[in-house]
Amino acid sequence: MNWLGLGERRALSRLKPPIFVIGNIRSGTSLLADLIAAHPSLVKWHEPRTLWLYADPGRPHDEFDERDASEGVTRYIRKRFLRYQESHGDRRVLEKTPQNVLKIRHLRAIFPEATYLYIVRSPFSYISSVEAKWQRPVSGKRMVRRFRETPIWQVPYYVRQVCLDQFNKRVLKRKYIRVYGARYQGIFEDLDHLNLLTVIARQWAICSRIAERDVAAFEPGRVLRLRYEDLVVDPIPHLEKIWAHCGIVPTPEMYRMAQDVVDPARQDKWRRFDREELKAVLPELEEEMKRHGYAVPAELQ
Repeated sequence: MNWLGLGERRALSRLKPPIFVIGNIRSGTSLLADLIAAHPSLVKWHEPRTLWLYADPGRPHDEFDERDASEGVTRYIRKRFLRYQESHGDRRVLEKTPQNVLKIRHLRAIFPEATYLYIVRSPFSYISSVEAKWQRPVSGKRMVRRFRETPIWQVPYYVRQVCLDQFNKRVLKRKYIRVYGARYQGIFEDLDHLNLLTVIARQWAICSRIAERDVAAFEPGRVLRLRYEDLVVDPIPHLEKIWAHCGIVPTPEMYRMAQDVVDPARQDKWRRFDREELKAVLPELEEEMKRHGYAVPAELQ
């Protein structure tokens, strides 16, 4: 970062290497982040989504890469991380924003020193959870938080999205909001002519495919991969690997928390859908399912 002035280099030298939890929406990123950020040396930054749109807030998708990590963008984002770190007791920042599953190359260009965790979840559990979320506009509390963390010049882009969602739900009485989760290129065109379950299935598959491509470019050992199902069925051994990967020594309280909050009994809600509906989206899913070791359930074969 030779383009930084001497004062900026000195200031940013205080920035501790952040930890990024990467994973699609509703794939266990919040659970994983909470189980790590319980360590007293860490502070969680929960989904500063507008921060990651800084390079181009009007872009109709979430796919950003190293070309978007200009000097100005990199300087701004690293300064925001340093400010967050120093305003929270100088603790190392653990950040998780699910839309970043499409921004891994962007993150890596800005934070080459960071530690990364990548989590995936069964597409059927994903479809069930995400379909329910498409029915709910952002809460007032989250709306206020995002406004506070959004740069003034970027606010019009965010206001437009929020107003569209509220108008669709409150005025037009539509079942679903305009879009939910990571926006792959072409998602709005797909929403115009495909049913929602197909779009959600495609959303899972495309995010998986792009993330796998980008994770593969890291040097060995920089990214720790895991599956949500493995974590919740046998949390302690997986968490010990995760804690070691992050360079932290777990406290007794972290072990107790893992036993208390991890619930393995929330993986069958997808069966609320009609089987034929799920069979219809299998072509969108099967290639990426094989990559992650997921089998097609017997009732869908």
